[in-house]
Amino acid sequence: MTITIYHNARCSNSRRALELILAGGFDPQIIDYIAEPPTRAVLAGLIAGAGLSVRDAMRTKEPEYAALGLADAADDALLDAMVAHPTLINRPFVVTPLGVRLCRPGDLVQGILPAKEA
Repeated sequence: MTITIYHNARCSNSRRALELILAGGFDPQIIDYIAEPPTRAVLAGLIAGAGLSVRDAMRTKEPEYAALGLADAADDALLDAMVAHPTLINRPFVVTPLGVRLCRPGDLVQGILPAKEA
């Protein structure tokens, strides 16, 4: 069973989600999305899978948001900006066999962790 977390160690929500995944006995795939940004297609899939709008998945308080003039940008421009500037991606996204979730707060990960097999 694969669990993937798009992780930023500087983010308390991301650290909390990872802590809960590990405490559940899972060995997740940890992707440092700042160092290894998802492709545009993967990012769009995460956002859709989590049932979010592209704007909901964006960190609007980051300096790049204002610098790039994204307040009125269309979804395509927002996706391109997030891929080019991964600090704009809200975090953490977690993917499990039960679904995709933006885990803000980190405790939301519990809703998509599978039951551990005995």
